[in-house]
Amino acid sequence: MKRPVKDNEQSSRGISRRALILGSAQLGVAGVLGWRMQSMQIEQADQFRLLAEENRINVRLLPPARGLIFDLNGIPLAANEQNYRVVMVREDAGDVDAVLARLQTIVDIDPADIARAKEDMRKLSSFVSVTITDRLRWEDVAKINVNAPALPGVSAEVGLSRHYPYGADVGHVIGYVGPVSDYDLSKIEDQDPLLQIPKFQIGKTGVENKLEHTLRGSAGTKRIEVNALGRVMRELDRQEGLAGKDIQLTLDERLQSYAQARMDGESSGAVVIDLETGDLRAIASAPSFDPNLFVRGISVKDWTDLNENKYRPLAAKAVQGAYPPGSTFKMVTALAALEAGAISPEETVYCRGYTEVGGTRFHCWKSGGHGNVNFHDSLKFSCDCYYYEVSQRVGIDKIAEMARKMGIGLKHDLPLSAVSSGLAPDKQWKTEVRGEAWRIGDTVNASIGQGYVLASPLQLAIMTARIATGKMVTPRLIKSIDGVEEPSGIGESLGINENMLRRCRQSMDAVVNDRRGTGARAKILTAGYEMAGKTGTSQVRRITADERARGVTRNEDLPWERRDHALFVCFAPINNPKFAVAVVVEHGGGGSTAASPIARDIMLQALYDGPPPLDAYPSADRGRIEEQQKRIAERITKIRPAQDRV
Repeated sequence: MKRPVKDNEQSSRGISRRALILGSAQLGVAGVLGWRMQSMQIEQADQFRLLAEENRINVRLLPPARGLIFDLNGIPLAANEQNYRVVMVREDAGDVDAVLARLQTIVDIDPADIARAKEDMRKLSSFVSVTITDRLRWEDVAKINVNAPALPGVSAEVGLSRHYPYGADVGHVIGYVGPVSDYDLSKIEDQDPLLQIPKFQIGKTGVENKLEHTLRGSAGTKRIEVNALGRVMRELDRQEGLAGKDIQLTLDERLQSYAQARMDGESSGAVVIDLETGDLRAIASAPSFDPNLFVRGISVKDWTDLNENKYRPLAAKAVQGAYPPGSTFKMVTALAALEAGAISPEETVYCRGYTEVGGTRFHCWKSGGHGNVNFHDSLKFSCDCYYYEVSQRVGIDKIAEMARKMGIGLKHDLPLSAVSSGLAPDKQWKTEVRGEAWRIGDTVNASIGQGYVLASPLQLAIMTARIATGKMVTPRLIKSIDGVEEPSGIGESLGINENMLRRCRQSMDAVVNDRRGTGARAKILTAGYEMAGKTGTSQVRRITADERARGVTRNEDLPWERRDHALFVCFAPINNPKFAVAVVVEHGGGGSTAASPIARDIMLQALYDGPPPLDAYPSADRGRIEEQQKRIAERITKIRPAQDRV
């Protein structure tokens, strides 16, 4: 049945309206699109061109050259050396295993390095270069370049790597650098973008760590063009970074090396302070470690050897070790008593070999006693009973106050790892830390540097320096940064009666130069170079009654780790002090036998700025000293850099 004409006309008009509406909508959309395209292509062209450029151009950081570290005389202690390495791009290599096999026939490469490189290549993109091995010789680099056609994807590169020319002689002071770890990042508040560079190295210990920001420098940049896959097409330009600042230390490398060599075979620490400037001329700890091992990636065997050694070569004993100072602390007790008026210099105390306090006997080292002793004789003979008595008169708080004035119980501000603050205990400390009341027996023990009292060789050297000068000597390790001199370590007067200090120095003179003094075997014979000092023995443990019954009464009868520590402090020359030295020999026995000869030899080396003449030593020692000097000279010559050997 045919539709009516009227219906067809109405339908035609409806379709025309819909077409018009749809056409208008399409025109509107096309107009908007056209307007948007015009806006993007003309009005926003610069913006989108920049975005495209950012996708095409990458900016990468360039690590700066690390600042150098020098000794007092400009000798480099931490340097940067060229490091030749071989890298591979897996995409260009093709058959990786075949290329690596060929490479191994050309240069000697550790199989462990090959395995590690293959693992890295599996993890990274095919166009990323992977280091196969580093620290190659130039001869090996030349071989690789000559055989380049047979080694697709392999190339040799050059960079900078940290190197310590004097190795173990400066290991504890300089420290070492190593790759940034997640642990390092967790401790660093200043997240320098440099730290994100693969295998970027930062200071881990010692000066390298404490002055990291000074030594690091600032990054440079290079602009590179990459394709859609991220592959580098070409380098557009580069801007080199700002190198780290150079640091000059107060250390004298020759004296430092001598001190390390002299303590060879001992577990010990020694510190030398220049009394005119407060400069630390030597900070030696034995045994030591070679920091180059850590820079190159220490092996499991080397780490085990260092970590399980009972002499603790990783411990910086000179600044980190805290020991009962023994009789070297007696000057502190005496000065506290003299300053407080608790005793006069000429007043005597009777020593019968022991002193009874609260029903307990505290013994003198000399079982038969010293008889009547005054201040002078108490130091010369190192009479314990004298100090038992005067300490009870003056009290522990005054003794602790004097100890801190002398530098004990304080953490000195030095750019070194784990600097010990020691301990100068008083009544408040015991209450707060141990929750116990102070007892008179604690005072008696503290008077001779036992009990709770602790000091490092550094603190003992500072104490000696302050006694010798009467000034607030502050240790200085950094001489200058980029040529800008750091403040001197010589401060104002200690505020202690100079007459008391003079008497103390005279007594320390008698310790060494009186034939009956406890340090007489450390005597220096050269006129004008005479030395004053004080011996010390730090008790590690008491010999039990059972051990005495079995005949164990001497240190030599005990295992090494249970023997007493040996200590000696000194300054010289007596009439014009230039250096102060402190030495601690762990489990060395007596200070007069183990520590004083080492301190005397180091002192003479400092005074003469090199090996002293044999006539500076007592005649009975000269044969032994001559052999010792030859042995030390051979050791130093063997380990020092070839260009510095004479």
